[in-house]
Amino acid sequence: MSQSAMWATIWLATAAIFGIGEMLMAGSFFLLPFALGALAAALVAALVSTPFWSWLAFLVGSFASFVAMRPFARRLDATTPDVSGIGSNRLVGAVGVVLSPIPATPGDAGMVRVGAEEWRADTPPGVALSAGTKVRVLEVQGTRLLVERVPMEYL
Repeated sequence: MSQSAMWATIWLATAAIFGIGEMLMAGSFFLLPFALGALAAALVAALVSTPFWSWLAFLVGSFASFVAMRPFARRLDATTPDVSGIGSNRLVGAVGVVLSPIPATPGDAGMVRVGAEEWRADTPPGVALSAGTKVRVLEVQGTRLLVERVPMEYL
């Protein structure tokens, strides 16, 4: 096998790996530009026996296809639905109960139960809540919830 045929085969295999990776990975065309660059490198490697030119074709082809695909990927990302109800953000708006008191001191957390889950919780500055108080989740801040007292008329 000649050197140019060997490099062309390597670049085709690389393009296939990037292409399969693109199909398996969620996102907006992250690996596809590299697959296209590898295809360009395979074409150059089949024509020229020096690896330098195929590497250059890979870099230039990947960069050019990345730049060409960004507007399309941005349009797709703009139409992605809101993920506010996914993961821990599903708790925003949920009602729970305070298990251990939440002091008014910023940074001090108590415990709340929302559904079947127990979370550390903070309140807005200056608000303390005692155990047994019904609360609504305002925000998820990492591993803590920001909660407020549920008004009596909503209970």
